[in-house]
Parts: sequence; structure tokens; C-alpha cells
Amino acid sequence: RCPCLVSLTFMSNEVGLGRPVAVYARISADKTGEGLGVARQVEDCMRLVADRGWSVFDTYVDNDVSAFTGAKGRPEFARMLADIEAGRVGAVVVYHQDRLTRRPGEFEQFVEACQRNGVDQLVTVTSDISFGNDNGMLVARITAAVAANESARKRARILRKIEQNVAAGKPNGGATRPFGYEEDRITIRESEAAVIRTVADRFIQGESLRSLVAWLNEEGVPTSGKATSWRSPTLRGLLQSGRIAGLRDHRGEVAGEAAWERIITREQRERILAVFASRKRTGRRAPQRYLLTGLLRCGKCGGKLFSAARQTPQGKTERRYVCQSGPDHGGCGRLTISAVPVETWLTEAALYRLDTPEVTEALEGRHETDARHADAVAVLDAAQRRLTDVAEMFAAGDISKAEYLAARPVAETKAAEAARVLESLATKDTLGSLVGNGTILRERWDTYSLDRQHAIIRAILPSATIAAGSPGRGNFDPERVRPHWAA
Repeated sequence: RCPCLVSLTFMSNEVGLGRPVAVYARISADKTGEGLGVARQVEDCMRLVADRGWSVFDTYVDNDVSAFTGAKGRPEFARMLADIEAGRVGAVVVYHQDRLTRRPGEFEQFVEACQRNGVDQLVTVTSDISFGNDNGMLVARITAAVAANESARKRARILRKIEQNVAAGKPNGGATRPFGYEEDRITIRESEAAVIRTVADRFIQGESLRSLVAWLNEEGVPTSGKATSWRSPTLRGLLQSGRIAGLRDHRGEVAGEAAWERIITREQRERILAVFASRKRTGRRAPQRYLLTGLLRCGKCGGKLFSAARQTPQGKTERRYVCQSGPDHGGCGRLTISAVPVETWLTEAALYRLDTPEVTEALEGRHETDARHADAVAVLDAAQRRLTDVAEMFAAGDISKAEYLAARPVAETKAAEAARVLESLATKDTLGSLVGNGTILRERWDTYSLDRQHAIIRAILPSATIAAGSPGRGNFDPERVRPHWAA
């Protein structure tokens, strides 16, 4: 009788009479997202289990997960270890040993966990490993070491390929297609590009990420990845990326021009970054319930009016803007105005003003702002190129560390100055797409989110002063409202 058949029969009886087996499958990259690679692994493993007459306790699948992430990064692998520690499993079946782990140290930990709990075999489609056999363990350890070495070599090749792609402005691979581009990561997908342009314009105009994310999800715009809905971090990364402006990013920095076409202009990207910087600096939050949050000033003391609500004698809730005293607010505490009438009046006045010749004439000097913006972008580009140049020269040994440290602050100072100019100009760019559209905005006003309404009002009306009321004129009198128009 063939020795191999005797061995197989022995294992079949041992496992079959004891505990059921665990089937584990893993694949590092699932480019299609369909899980076909792990499905084939499971299929082959289940065929082996059936041939030997074993029963299966459970199947554990980590799809699109590297073996170098460790047990914590592989939830199903961790769950299998827990079942082994609980004594529920009699053997482990995998397609190949490297599907289990590519780390020699982690393989030893896996073996120790198995030995502690009576699991004495790791069975693969091509071979069986007995944890109690010295020769078997020697082969297994050599296999683990070879797998680790191959992974290291593969990583080095990948990193070198990435460096070449960065230098040439080419895209890298990856499981997720970048939003706005086809699978080749070069060709623009126009349907998604139109969404990016709309979102970029609205963000520059002052709309928050939260509001834009809500709009994307309400419109049913699909993401390009596995996520079924948009989230603020996803949209933030998209807007801040150099890719959509035709720039090659590498490790969070712009490395140069890209090989693909841009979706938005470089100037738009700089304005987007300036808006992010401004919001981070000021800590400005989007309004939650009040349209004119942060825009109204007290006519008595000049302090900011804060949103507040009170219960009327009829048991209704009345929204108001109030000048509040105290160390946290610093106002006089002697002025109040109802929210609804002042919001209605200023909204109508702002939308009407967008269609007036006065605003158009005020924006005739816009070319001067555009020129300043272009100059600031050019200075920022030059400063960033200088920073890259001195870093490469230092890395190549062409300049000393002292020379590098002397050259870098100059470029950093110029870059910071240009960024401040761009930030100051960012708030002046909003009116361009609004002027002449007051009638259209009025027709669509009720369909806009509060956040978008606030952004439109803020663009044309940076602030308004509310004067004290006159006796007998009621809580709201249009003469109390003094708008301070942006143009």
C-alpha cells in the first residue's frame, strides 16, 4: 500500500473523528472587487475537505488584504485564531501556506496557538504540514522565509515602479479607480468630471463639505470605490488632490505635472486650498438652523448678534438674533430682532442686488484681482520648485547641509506669503458665478440647503447692522436693517 495513502487515511480518521476544520482564504489585491480570487481558493479547499471526508466548522475569508497587515488588520484571520484558542477547530485548511501569512514570526505564533489547543496540522491543496514533525516544520519555516523574502523583493520593485511613474507623471495602479477618470486613470470620465467641477465651484463659493456630501448622496452620485455613499473625508481628499488639477501627487505633495488631463484649473485648486486654510484658521462652522449666522451686528454696541430661540406665551418657538452680554459674547445685551422677517427681507434684497448694474460695474475691476491671483500662483509655483530643487541637490550631495538649511527658509517664506495672498483673494471670487443670476436663484431658493443659501448670501452680503427698534413700529422694521454689500 502506498505510504502517502496510509498518511492520508490516518489524517482523515483523526480529523473526522475529532473536531471539524477551519478553511481560510486571503488575497492581497482584488482589482475587480468581486472576490473571485478568494472564491477560487475556497472552492479548491472545500474540494479537498470533501475528498477527505472532513466536516467544516467555518470558512474565514480576508479579501483585498495584505498578509503583512498582521492579525489585527485581518479580521477573519483574527476570528479564526480565536476559534482555535477556544478549541473549536481540529485542523486548518488553506490553498497555500503564504495565504496564511508571509511573516515568519507570525507563522511561529500561529503554530504555537495551534499546538496549545490540539491543532496539529496545517493542510494545503499541495501539501500537508504536521506541527509535530521536525522535517515538516523545517520545510514550513523555509517556505515562510522564502515567502517573506519574495514579498520584500516585490515591495522593492513596486516602490521603484512608483518612483518611475512619479518622475514621468504617470498614475500608479490600485484597486480603486480615481473618481473623474476611467479605469486607465488617464482618460476623463466626463459625467463624473462635471460633478467635480460643480462641487469645486460650490465649495469655493462657501458651501461646506457636509452640505456638499449631503447633496451628492441625495442626487445618488455613486463613488468610484466600494463605499455606497459619500463621506466628508472622501470629498475632502478629492478636492485637495492635485490629480483633478492635472498634477502628480506623491506622499501628500505635488511632484510635478501629470500625464493626464486636468478637470479643474490650477487656479481653482489654489482657491480651494485657500478656502480650506481659511476655515482651519478661523474655525468657521456652517450654520445649523439660522441663515444669517455670523453676518449681523448690533447697532448699539457693534457686537455680533447670536442666534437664539424662546418660547412665546402661545407655546410656540420663536427664532431670534440677539446681542448677548457677558464674557463669552461681549455685547450690550440690549438688542433683539426676529429671525424670519429679517432673513426674508435680506434674502430678497441680496438676490435682487445680484441682477443690478451696480454689482456688474463693481466687478469690472475683477481683472485686477485675477492678475494678483495669477501672480501669487506663479510665486507659489516657483517657491515649491525651489524647495524641491534644494532637497534633490542635498540628497544628491551637491550642496552641504548648511547650504540646504540656508536656502530652504527663503523659499518657505515666499511660499507662505503667496499662500496668504491666495487666501485673502479666495473670498473675493464667489460673486463671479452669481452676478446676473438673482432671478434663477430665487426660483430655486427653496430647493437649496441652508448651507448653500448661507454661502450665497455671505458672498454678496458680508455683514449687516441692525439698529434699535422704534416704539410702536413692531419687532421688525426694514429701516432697522443696514446692509453692507460686498459689491
